[in-house]
Amino acid sequence: MRDTIEMVVKALVDDADAVDVREVQREGTTRIEVRVAQPDMGKVIGKQGRTVRALRSLVYAAGVKQHRRYVLDVVE
Repeated sequence: MRDTIEMVVKALVDDADAVDVREVQREGTTRIEVRVAQPDMGKVIGKQGRTVRALRSLVYAAGVKQHRRYVLDVVE
């Protein structure tokens, strides 16, 4: 899951080298933390949060299929 999110986010931003995606396991939930350069933050979030909402939907759907719970966070 981490690799998929990293690939999608790198395609969205201008500074692909600054993209950092981490998985943190906590209490049965896998938290995926995405860090990007400050100028690219708006591209990841999108207008009215549409892009990040779509990424979260993708993560949720993959989690349902794998019987796991994923949470996606964009970290500054």
